[in-house]
Amino acid sequence: AGVLPVFLGAATRLIPFLPPQWKRYRAEMTLGVRTDTGDSWGRTEEIRTDFRISPARLGEVLAGMVGEQLQAPPLVSAVRYQGKRLYELYRQGQQPPAVPPRRVVIDEIHVIRIIPDNPFELGFGTRILLDISCSPGTYIRSLCADAGERLGCGAHLSFLVRTASGPYVLEEASTLDELEAAVAQGELERLLVSPAEMMAHLPGFRVEDETTMKRLQHGSAVVLDGAPRVEPERPSELPPEQEGLARVLDKRGQLVCLVRPERVPANGRRRWRPVRVLVQPGGGEGR
Repeated sequence: AGVLPVFLGAATRLIPFLPPQWKRYRAEMTLGVRTDTGDSWGRTEEIRTDFRISPARLGEVLAGMVGEQLQAPPLVSAVRYQGKRLYELYRQGQQPPAVPPRRVVIDEIHVIRIIPDNPFELGFGTRILLDISCSPGTYIRSLCADAGERLGCGAHLSFLVRTASGPYVLEEASTLDELEAAVAQGELERLLVSPAEMMAHLPGFRVEDETTMKRLQHGSAVVLDGAPRVEPERPSELPPEQEGLARVLDKRGQLVCLVRPERVPANGRRRWRPVRVLVQPGGGEGR
């Protein structure tokens, strides 16, 4: 469960231009049981009961998992193999193949609580509540399984909620029931994040000239030298392919388009060409 950004309408065109969506999780790891899926829904593969682990050893293992590393995705995951998701093969009773490990980054791991709270040793069935910050593509099931192997007792993920995806946090998210109620009442708009806010990590321009606006909406390059600059609200490190991108807002603050600078011509006036147009003439934004 947890935060899942959902894009509607024209806003789906902006997905490739989002910054990397780092994730935060509240997870529970249970010691002593290893499953084929890495979580409590899978088939039990091994049970280990004869172990005693100190809290200090747990801290050492978790601290050693922070940083950049190679991580093998779970055999039951959304990774594709020969056109099918691995979880589809699993549900069909087939043995999903092992897939190559992927490079991920574990930014932080914090132990929130140990159940039962024993200051001397952790044993079979001990549950460890964790807060984890990590890069996109990280599997918390794999992290728990790897931690169990390093501890020598085996472990699996017994609970998981995503508390943040990029700048979007659980406290500001809406449940499916809340979304359904808002649609029934014709009030969905109040729950949506505008495209202008989605792209708040980019610098931009505010354009009020109607002629310039129409040219942009039709995909033509324009000079924006005189347009007021809009500073990014959430500056973030962009991948190389997004360097130089800017957003264009109209006088109401709506996101009209994303633009990229062309080569500076001989007269020194830089032109900006739309790469995604959100607001068509007479139209509106997506969400």
